[in-house]
Amino acid sequence: MEKEELKILAQNLANPQGEKGIEIGEMMNATNIGMTLESIKTLVIDDGQHILEIGHGNAGHLKSIMSLAKNLRYTGIDISETMHNEARKLNKEFENQADFVLYEGKKLPFQDRTFNKIFTVNTVYFWENPVEFLNEIYRVLKDDGTFVLTFGQRDFMEKLPFTEYDFTLYNNNEMEELISKSHFKRMKTSEKEEQIKSKTGEETIQRIYTILTIKK
Repeated sequence: MEKEELKILAQNLANPQGEKGIEIGEMMNATNIGMTLESIKTLVIDDGQHILEIGHGNAGHLKSIMSLAKNLRYTGIDISETMHNEARKLNKEFENQADFVLYEGKKLPFQDRTFNKIFTVNTVYFWENPVEFLNEIYRVLKDDGTFVLTFGQRDFMEKLPFTEYDFTLYNNNEMEELISKSHFKRMKTSEKEEQIKSKTGEETIQRIYTILTIKK
């Protein structure tokens, strides 16, 4: 891919827009589904819980969440109007249980201690003020709640040609240090590997990623 194409891909991975954004949203859901399902499993969802997903993309995985327990409520939040509209369109069957919220990416527009479980997959690279944003997550999480943060490790991500454009990358130590600067007190680190098709569609690659289980 040419430099300009890679820049456009990077921009759409951060904030999918228009027709290209819809296409990239579908591709992201396909390439990230392994990470997403592992993250959902790590949450250990129980009946009656309220779940927040930060950066839901097209939310093609919502059915998987809703099948895990009874009387669940799901809220998805995203900065992309394109993904907000796509997620609502694709998940009409859950409109009584699921809300999709558009926001500016800094403040979470929810009351304190609203959610039992919060998760986010492959969004941390785009957070402008990560410690402040972690404290926002802390604020809206219930005291006995769980926050799962999943990201591709720096060594793996650096090999991808589009991550030089406005991605902030982390290894496990850097991420743990970041979280230790927030209000969160406890975390457990789990490393995973999987084979995926690359986002440029040109090859199969081995992705190494980390799931952090974080508690107050």
